[in-house]
Amino acid sequence: MVKIFGKLACGVAATALFSTGALAQDEASTEAASDAQSVPSEADASFDEAFPQMVTGEVVQGGLDAPGPLVQQWDLDAVTDLIGVIENIAAEGLDPRDYDLQALKVSMRSGLSEELSDIASKNFVWLVEDLRDGRTPMDARKQWFVVDPDRDNFRTGDLLTQAMASGDVSGTLASLNPSHKDYARLKQELADTPATETKKRKLIRANMDRWRWLARDLGTKYLITNVPEYQLRVTVGDKIIKSYRTIVGKPGRTATPQLAEEVSGVVFNPTWTVPQSIVKGEGLGQRVLNNPAWAKAKGYKATKGANGWISVVQQPGPTNSLGRMKLEMPNPHAIFFHDTPSRGLFKNANRALSHGCIRTENALEVAMMVAILGKGASKEEAVEIATSGKYTKVMLEKDKKIPAYITYFTLATNIDGEMEQFKDIYGRDAPVLASLDKPREGNRSNVIDDEVIVIEDDPRVGG
Repeated sequence: MVKIFGKLACGVAATALFSTGALAQDEASTEAASDAQSVPSEADASFDEAFPQMVTGEVVQGGLDAPGPLVQQWDLDAVTDLIGVIENIAAEGLDPRDYDLQALKVSMRSGLSEELSDIASKNFVWLVEDLRDGRTPMDARKQWFVVDPDRDNFRTGDLLTQAMASGDVSGTLASLNPSHKDYARLKQELADTPATETKKRKLIRANMDRWRWLARDLGTKYLITNVPEYQLRVTVGDKIIKSYRTIVGKPGRTATPQLAEEVSGVVFNPTWTVPQSIVKGEGLGQRVLNNPAWAKAKGYKATKGANGWISVVQQPGPTNSLGRMKLEMPNPHAIFFHDTPSRGLFKNANRALSHGCIRTENALEVAMMVAILGKGASKEEAVEIATSGKYTKVMLEKDKKIPAYITYFTLATNIDGEMEQFKDIYGRDAPVLASLDKPREGNRSNVIDDEVIVIEDDPRVGG
């Protein structure tokens, strides 16, 4: 396994560019506290000894003030507000039984005390971790390499300080909910789904949690693709400008991983440097050298060094395997968006066909839109470059790079605005769903510890 810390993913209309329902209360009362989270007693280990084991510590980064303390003094109004949050947390897809509701109520009957503040602080921290970071442990997030910046942007101690100063505990915690409207749609779907439909409710909750694995705010301009849906959306100012069909990685070692990266440039009329696994492994290099007429028709040029090493580059043109564009998106997985000459494949219902990279429908339109939004080119310049047939790399302005999110939702709003369940093409639901049946995991790591599979893309695969 390789540990990767990843990268933080830091109204123009297309036509202008181109002519609360209950969760677990029905199964067990929220009054019941878990055995593992009982009221501290004098016989127990001290709170200072026990609580740090349950809380994810915060790192003070250079240039930032130290975060607020994780245990602070509470008043009865704030505790009452916190109890209300826990009693209604099922509406956010979380389980009230994960928190010490009964312990809070018992301690509150005795009035203000150090014990009450300790228990309230502990529960507030747990709620922050679940609402901000997601409840699902990292080992259940298969091939999810998105690094969520929210832990740094909304530090737990600072949030507790804010809640105590304002007296608005519920408002402080609610501010952590994902701002994307699809999260709100899932929340409403959960509220509208009867408690008896346990399987569907569980799937809704899993996909609500997936939104928490992303940044709370995705930005004002971004690309977002939902792999199981086979769709890419261009979003500007919280409005979907255009959506495009996609072709994604085949299940297995070529499955498309989940990333949050930045598009830094657009390559129009790209070349394709053929991997040695094809040049040598499939004998393409020798075939190009031995059959120049065939090589010319396919756009291949080969060079052979004195040591016998053969390299092959496919030139720009109608047969180029990357099509007429690719988006520059540096990342350790070698994943990017590109065109394809096999455009008929976009008519297929099952489009998990590639070696991992994402092929996009109407890719030249996507490329021009990204170049214009990133101010790398005007509309006229983009059209001229795209139609020149010449290899041209257009870099986006430094502060206008476009975030690109490669996500995995099996229940989401489709391009027609309707809630739809998508086939779990990579089998990534199972570990997430299983984690919902287990007790809440304390002291969760945010370190991504999954195998990085560097894609050696073969854009010819699938057609």
